[in-house]
Amino acid sequence: MSNTIETRLQELGITLPVAAAPAANYVPFSQTGSLLLTSGQLPLAGGKLIHTGLLGADLDVAKGQEAARACAINILAQAKTALGDLEKIARIIKITVFVASKPDFTEQHLVANGASDLLVAVLGDAGRHARSAVGTAALPLNAPVEVEAIIEVR
Repeated sequence: MSNTIETRLQELGITLPVAAAPAANYVPFSQTGSLLLTSGQLPLAGGKLIHTGLLGADLDVAKGQEAARACAINILAQAKTALGDLEKIARIIKITVFVASKPDFTEQHLVANGASDLLVAVLGDAGRHARSAVGTAALPLNAPVEVEAIIEVR
């Protein structure tokens, strides 16, 4: 694995976007001590959702994984804004992945792999984390996935 997080991002063809501004009365991240918590990140690219709808109705698992991956990229963008340097990430402690899905859809954990796999690809062992994958009836703006993170910082 390459020496720096920025190098790994380049090798993966990922350019971090400008971190999304909050859409309501909240902050995009909050830090207490050595913990950085992100607000939920939607699968935005270029200011637009890359997919919309419900898993199991409008989208399959592969599209859900793409959305979760985009959410993880946006988590890294928030971390860079908060910390100034991604090298200050000691590790990802936990992510929670919310998946808008039909009531009978039971593959939220597979959708969540899109975020988990991206974080490990970029951060290596520091990207391994605890995780919850939760099905929900709907998410803001008809997003299929939303991901929040708890990050330990140096």
